[in-house]
Amino acid sequence: MEELRVVLSNAGEISPIKSSEYVSVGGYEGLRKAAEAPEKVIEIIKASGLRGRGGAGFPTGLKLSFTASTPADQKYIVCNADEGEPGTNKDRVIMEEIPHRIFEGMAIAAVAVGADQGYIYLRAEYPHLKKILEEALADAREHGFIGPNILNSGFNFDIQLFIGAGAYVCGEETALLDSLEGKRGEPRFKPPFPGVAGLWGKPTLVNNVETLANLPAIMVNGPEWFRQIGTEKCPGTKVFTLSGNISNPGVYEYPIGVTIRELFEDVGGCCPNGKKLYAVQTGGASGNIIPPSLLDTPMDIERCSENGATFGAGDLMFIDEERCLLDVLENLIEFFEHESCGKCTPCRTGNPQLLALIRKFKNGTAKQDDLELMLELGNVMVGGCLCGLGQAAPNPILSTVRFFPELFKLNNNFERGAF
Repeated sequence: MEELRVVLSNAGEISPIKSSEYVSVGGYEGLRKAAEAPEKVIEIIKASGLRGRGGAGFPTGLKLSFTASTPADQKYIVCNADEGEPGTNKDRVIMEEIPHRIFEGMAIAAVAVGADQGYIYLRAEYPHLKKILEEALADAREHGFIGPNILNSGFNFDIQLFIGAGAYVCGEETALLDSLEGKRGEPRFKPPFPGVAGLWGKPTLVNNVETLANLPAIMVNGPEWFRQIGTEKCPGTKVFTLSGNISNPGVYEYPIGVTIRELFEDVGGCCPNGKKLYAVQTGGASGNIIPPSLLDTPMDIERCSENGATFGAGDLMFIDEERCLLDVLENLIEFFEHESCGKCTPCRTGNPQLLALIRKFKNGTAKQDDLELMLELGNVMVGGCLCGLGQAAPNPILSTVRFFPELFKLNNNFERGAF
């Protein structure tokens, strides 16, 4: 299979620092078009069908419209670059290879909503990217692509880089905003949503790196072009991260709707050393774990959900026959326990209890009551945690019980789809 690169177009072929090289391959042309007709930008993005690429899949045009329609003397654009989930590396590659595409996407969004200030919230664990982004931002300012009077349009928009403190929970947009304000990063109660009252109480658009990096191509090529790629309900490409027991791990871009099997066999080259595939975690560390029988599931939001997989941020971790799935679950829940901000009770107390229960299954001391408690607790977290990060933490366990009941020595024939 050949890649179809939209977001990663020209990545690795031009300097990540020099805006002149980005311009030589059509860069900043989308911003020019947006500045010439700012009133059309939101309708173009809505017509494209672009959905958020950070995991939630919310329609980007609709999100833009919330911020645009809220009157205020100050509005902000925030790029969520707090890529903190294990096995996720797509945003890192975009920032390393083609950062000007992110700046351009942020500026296009700013034109659409009437913002004049933007922030890139970069995770602390990406220190090498700080220098790249700072140098690229300086070059963009020098050549008039950000800052005052962009492209002689009379439009002002500047971008500042903010380094987070290394908290996974700050990938949640309201916790990110609190961190930007100098507070402890904890999710806020919603509503109000950031589009109405975000950074310092002002209307704020918060979008993922990959989402913003799609805007330039849409503005240049048009929404009809974008809709020809991917699926009807989820157009465009996705930057996928393949990791785990796979021969060709890495970051690849393909149209949404590519099957897990195609990514596993044609792109990833199957498990190394002739090992058989036992399971796949889809959508990141908080995604569902599915069996090889579901490899023909298309990677799009709706069909993943229908088949028990997770689309998420497009991450796929492959697990071969020699790996213990209970070890994987223990490692995942250890991560969520460590990264919980502790603000809400279901997440603060639920993750340690889930971890203790998984360890009972590992050491062979679990009873039927433990299984029932684990499922009940997981479902309470799904429905009761304050933010999406806590709500998704039990997904690996719940999906493993559903698809791999033999690991828990079940004798009561759980029906697939019961959880």
